[in-house]
Amino acid sequence: MFKKSINPLYLGMASLASFSMIASAQETVDAQKKKPNIVFILADDLGYGELGCYGQQKIKTPHIDKLATDGMKFTAHYTGAPVCAPARCVLMTGKHLAHAEIRGNRDSGNGKKFPGQWPITADALTIAEVLKDAGYTTGGFGKWGLGPSDTSGSPMKQGFDRFYGYNCQRNAHSFYPPFLDSDENEVVINENPIPGHAQKQKGPVSADDYRAELYSSDLVLEEAVKFIDKNKDKPFFLYLPFLEPHVSMQPPKVWVDFYPKEWDDEKLGGKGVYRGQCGYLPHDRPRAAYAAMISDLDEHVGTIVDRLEYHGLTDNTIVIFTSDNGTTHGGRDPKFHIGGCDAKFFNSTAGLKGYKGSCYEGGIRIPCIVKWPGKIKPGSVTEEPTYFPDWFPTLAKIGSAKVLPEAELDGIDMSGIFQGKAAPKRHELMIWDFHNYGGIIAIRDGKWKALRRNLLKPNAKNGWELYDLEADMKEENNLAAKHPEIVDRLEKAWLETRTIEPDFTIPRVDGKKEIK
Repeated sequence: MFKKSINPLYLGMASLASFSMIASAQETVDAQKKKPNIVFILADDLGYGELGCYGQQKIKTPHIDKLATDGMKFTAHYTGAPVCAPARCVLMTGKHLAHAEIRGNRDSGNGKKFPGQWPITADALTIAEVLKDAGYTTGGFGKWGLGPSDTSGSPMKQGFDRFYGYNCQRNAHSFYPPFLDSDENEVVINENPIPGHAQKQKGPVSADDYRAELYSSDLVLEEAVKFIDKNKDKPFFLYLPFLEPHVSMQPPKVWVDFYPKEWDDEKLGGKGVYRGQCGYLPHDRPRAAYAAMISDLDEHVGTIVDRLEYHGLTDNTIVIFTSDNGTTHGGRDPKFHIGGCDAKFFNSTAGLKGYKGSCYEGGIRIPCIVKWPGKIKPGSVTEEPTYFPDWFPTLAKIGSAKVLPEAELDGIDMSGIFQGKAAPKRHELMIWDFHNYGGIIAIRDGKWKALRRNLLKPNAKNGWELYDLEADMKEENNLAAKHPEIVDRLEKAWLETRTIEPDFTIPRVDGKKEIK
């Protein structure tokens, strides 16, 4: 790397042309240094109401709340899909679910114990690739879920210089797995790993029985910090798809002990131990454990923010925090949600309808906070409806990357919103074309949201629903019968833009044939 200033006396007989080349190279280096670092933190299954800055009363999240105090809070931000893999596909590629390659969770089936999810193709263009071409060093740490290492979906083939964590989201069902993925290699971390699913129908339950040698989240965080340390002198894109609070619930004991024992004492109104009857792992203090997972996530965020400050990077770094979808949905036992989570106890959806796997607001409306010193007014709030496809054009603009033609992306550039300006007009409506949980379609245009469920079930009788989200954010008043013309318009817009993805077909709304 060239020095910031070069004394001409040291150039000896160097020609003026040579000096000009050095100066030009120096200008390039300086320009690169001025590019803002981008840190994108993605929680896993964190509900709209599970942070203090979004009204949470029981769970402590001081570091994330501080991001909101120092930056901008979004009140109408949406994921790209209500479950893991398709949400990540939309985020990485900037295409909504009616155009995305991945439209539902699906295993790749390549024969391994943890095969990984259906891979995005070599033709897919990710935001990591675009930022890398613009001079950014790129690193991903956490859960990937877009294809095994030996496929085109590997993060190392999709624009990342470094990856560490879980390539396969099923391996991520345990925080004490047998291995983690380091670039494209599986690294054993636990000789006695804990499977992510078990039940204990009788006898005492102890969380200590479901811990092993090394806690994956600590390792992921450690590698992320190393990435910052190594790349502090050049622009970097740090993608942090952390695991918490996705169950199984295996948080550090110190955080579990932080929360009241009364929460889980049946004699004092708690629900008692969780025995694994709704999937994942048992826990003797399930409410405290769930809160602990979110507080541990909050501590991870604090560690990253502190590391940026330690290296003097705060003022030239944009930090984004959001979630991949809504909070964990209900289980077979009415006492518990999946994995022992008690979303009602924590008011995890802040009163919104639906959970993870649903395209109602509780499944897709998510917390989102952006901090960018000098660019975003501290403590600001925006009510503009935004969602995952918007991040691609926004981050490309921030990173001075090559701007793709509008037709190749489905989102809008949100950088003006950061300044308090109105959002630009969308050339594509906000669309969710989801291929799990029976098949769900949702379309939002301004205040209107149309939704239809069970499209993969040919005998389903339910029709379209229509909600005015400005007047009815809880989606309690279905206006489809009152405004059929709006339903027809939104349905037509979806059908006209929708592309065929052979691996994710869906019947027509009349149930008779595939959409063409």
